[in-house]
Amino acid sequence: MRLPRYGLVILLCLCGVQQSMASPIPGLAPQKDWDLNGYVKYMGSATYPDSQDNLLDHLLNQRVNFEYRIDKRLRFNLGMRNRLFYGDTSQFPAYGKLVGFDNGYFDLSTNWLDSHGWVGNSQFDRAYLTFSTDEDWQFKLGRFRVNWAMSALWNPNDIFNAYSIYDFDYEERSGTDAIMVSRKLGFASSVELVFNANQDSDLNRYATRFLFNHDGWDMQLIAGKAGTDRVFGAGFAGDIQGAGIRGEWSYFDPIYDNWPEREQVTNPLLSTPSMLPELGFYSTHVATLESDYSFASVRNWILRGSVLYISSPMLADSAQLYLNLPLSARTLSFTQWTYYGEASFDWSALSRVSLSASYYQDGSYFVGASVSYSLANDWQLQFIAQRFDGDIDSLFGQSASTLAFAQVKWSF
Repeated sequence: MRLPRYGLVILLCLCGVQQSMASPIPGLAPQKDWDLNGYVKYMGSATYPDSQDNLLDHLLNQRVNFEYRIDKRLRFNLGMRNRLFYGDTSQFPAYGKLVGFDNGYFDLSTNWLDSHGWVGNSQFDRAYLTFSTDEDWQFKLGRFRVNWAMSALWNPNDIFNAYSIYDFDYEERSGTDAIMVSRKLGFASSVELVFNANQDSDLNRYATRFLFNHDGWDMQLIAGKAGTDRVFGAGFAGDIQGAGIRGEWSYFDPIYDNWPEREQVTNPLLSTPSMLPELGFYSTHVATLESDYSFASVRNWILRGSVLYISSPMLADSAQLYLNLPLSARTLSFTQWTYYGEASFDWSALSRVSLSASYYQDGSYFVGASVSYSLANDWQLQFIAQRFDGDIDSLFGQSASTLAFAQVKWSF
């Protein structure tokens, strides 16, 4: 199933229609059955590898979120992003395949342009129906995000839609083609069952979560099957003396004695075969603990620290492979211990600064800085710098590089 090639044009027109409508007067406008919002943003990026040629790239990204409330029990949600790439990176062979890759059960992504360094792609990353009853039951069907995370950074409990902490440009995160049934059991308590189909039935995912509250702490238990693993996990979130404390743990136990040949995949960016077993065909524990604290001050300081532990980490051949392969909850890092720290504060009433760093046990490290500035109510400007480096034998140290980004965003 693929998008029509004229989908981008239609959605751009819809945005124009929405923006041209007069703004309703709060409290006097009739209740609408639908909502339409989104954004358009441009990002320029420069990559400065220590041992290779520099790269300059451009990205125009437009997003639309649509919700239609059929009645008080049933609603339909649709989310679509349209991206246009141009630059040095998009001229690499198979880059278009990487951009257009959709790992869902349904292929809801299409490249409507792939020529001479220009790559255009449209993708539905949200498309689902939600039905709620008066008896606290809820049913969800389609492509949506399964929000089982307790921690803010690394999420071992996110067995359906894990993501890389370095992908700052995709704030909505990917969705999952699934069916979810949930039932409220009382105050801050519920049970959920999720089934995520795969074109290869051996890779189907299904799990249940029991969420409850005890003495002011949110807690959860999960159990199920994640691809070729049995998985059991737990998470918690609360605070101690004003400091937020969160943690997650998952145990992955392979179901099969060996990996079927059909699980061999090709990395579209590197154009070289990579075997999923090399990323982890063994039992492993994945756990994280994090804390943050907000200071009541003019600058609104926030400090955050996090640690990630993987008993049997993945094997990564290169930083490029690690940073571009889709991650799972069992492959959040390539070393046994990983550490993260972050500090952010308001530079002024309209700007905020964030500084972050992560350190891997093999000697690799990452440092990042970002500055965001509010140009107007619907306009935002952001500058980001990243450095991947480390000891000479470390994964990041073998291909050290500096990246710089400038982004302007208009929301509607």
